[in-house]
Amino acid sequence: MSKESRKHGSTRIETTMKYLEELMGAEKVILKASQVEALDLLKSENIEDQVLAFQRIIWEDPSIKERPSLGEIEKALKEIEEEITIRLAQRQVEKSFEQKVDELVQKRQKEFMAELKKELLQKEEGADNARTLKKYAELEILEARSLSAAPLEILRPGSLQEIIGQEEALEALLAKIASPFPQHVILFGPPGVGKTTAARLVLEEAKNLPYTPFSSEARFVEVDGTTLRWDPREATNPLLGSVHDPIYQGAQSNLAERGMPEPKTGLVTRAHGGVLFIDEIGEMDSLLQNKLLKVLEDKRVKFESSYYDPGDKKLPKYIRKLFAEGAPADFTLIGATTREPHELSPSLLSRTAQVFFRPLSPEAIERIVMDAARRLGVNLAQSIPSLISRYTVEGRRAAGLLADAYSLALFQAYREGEKPEDITITQEHIRRVIHISRLVPYHTEDKPGRGEVGRVRALGLRGYLGSIIEIEAVVFPARNKGEGEMKFNQTAGSMTLDALLNAGSVLRKVAGHDVRDYDLHVNLVGGGNVDGPSAGAALFLAIFSAIEDRPLPQDTAITGELSIQGRIKPVGGLLEKIYGVRNAGIKKVYIPGANKADLPENISHVEVIPVHTIEELVEYIFA
Repeated sequence: MSKESRKHGSTRIETTMKYLEELMGAEKVILKASQVEALDLLKSENIEDQVLAFQRIIWEDPSIKERPSLGEIEKALKEIEEEITIRLAQRQVEKSFEQKVDELVQKRQKEFMAELKKELLQKEEGADNARTLKKYAELEILEARSLSAAPLEILRPGSLQEIIGQEEALEALLAKIASPFPQHVILFGPPGVGKTTAARLVLEEAKNLPYTPFSSEARFVEVDGTTLRWDPREATNPLLGSVHDPIYQGAQSNLAERGMPEPKTGLVTRAHGGVLFIDEIGEMDSLLQNKLLKVLEDKRVKFESSYYDPGDKKLPKYIRKLFAEGAPADFTLIGATTREPHELSPSLLSRTAQVFFRPLSPEAIERIVMDAARRLGVNLAQSIPSLISRYTVEGRRAAGLLADAYSLALFQAYREGEKPEDITITQEHIRRVIHISRLVPYHTEDKPGRGEVGRVRALGLRGYLGSIIEIEAVVFPARNKGEGEMKFNQTAGSMTLDALLNAGSVLRKVAGHDVRDYDLHVNLVGGGNVDGPSAGAALFLAIFSAIEDRPLPQDTAITGELSIQGRIKPVGGLLEKIYGVRNAGIKKVYIPGANKADLPENISHVEVIPVHTIEELVEYIFA
């Protein structure tokens, strides 16, 4: 072997040794050489011995005995270098793979630790300790205490037969709800006449009938319309339901972590299969009313959310169903309001039937008082029901006054050592309660005597409650004929002024009196605003009586719009107006002839006389 070839071979040996040490490490190369009996060969200066040593170390085989010849050294070194290169590349791949495995293991370990920590925190939060157990014990102690039922709960009617004074309304409501095809209904009427109680009891009645769709589990869900507001952000909607998004509205933690929205059903779904009762429905937000009408048509509530992913296989079934199909909301709506129909949404009125509850008559109030006394187990002085009926037209208030008087009488009996079962509620008890409550008579009873000139009573309406409007008129000859002045309290309103002008024209047409020849002063006692022209006929009579000095009967009331042709036109709210005269000593009421069909058959407390023209009215009044 030439000197140059040996030098080249020596360089190859050094390079191979360098890669071998890189692959295995210098110490491991010596250790491995010792194990395969190649240590002496490795230290030899003979290239053949060194190549043989490499072969034994690489393939870990001490049985390789044959040294490569000088012609085979190049080939042998090439095989050894290729093997080292393959193993270095393999180790690099394994190292990269191990690094990725380590990273994944660390990530999974962090996730596992976070989940474990969360689980431990939840367990810790749900676990009781001395402080939480003490609070639990305090709640249990509070639960063990209770007061007796409130008086109004005891006195509340327990059946439809116990609701007094609303026979026609109850029959109409029952016919609309206790049906194979129940209707949505709006109950109109003054407060305290039994609308809410009637709605609740009608459902109970309907559940007992075999032909209605209401099951024994049908719910009566009650809500106050004044508390319902529409949130334009849709963050919350207790009536219809809303979606709690994982970021803004705070869905359940297990859903929020996975970015899933959570639909929350509302009262309409809770009332599914039953009745949703909305008290003061006229006070609801108009936009919320429109949304409710949509639910009434669809009988379902739809939910939407930008976070909803229908392709998410981990989405719970109930959430998927609510988003895909909506929540069921097939219920019967019963609304109640003290407003008048024209004040409600036409869309709401067009989808509902209307039932009107009457103002309670004094006789109905008296029956309510006597029934309440029976439930309380207390004796009443004979005049008590009549006395209470003068101070309220609400059944709830009447029962409340009696309950207050009973409490006062009971306290006095205890203080004086009397037996509670011997209690009798007297006028003194009632008057003390009335004085403390600062009540005034609903009508000041006026015992009419002789007729009076220029004084007449008209019928008014405040909401659903009738009232008496006292009208006065005085006249004086004008200083200059044809230049008389007319004075009128402007607070009565422009429509009443128009009615007064009409009355002046009719007075000239019928009786030949020109109001311009007189200084005329007309006054509506109390100065209240009269919203409507129904006092026209009464205004005519007041002026006519004052001019001709003819007294008008004071046990008579008049209602009717007066046209300039002398016709008496129909008016609204007639039934309520007639009920409003019972405590005012009125014996006769003159009404427009066109309103005769609006009268119920059972009016017995007052004589109602229909008239068509002002001449006919004058003939009756001054007969």
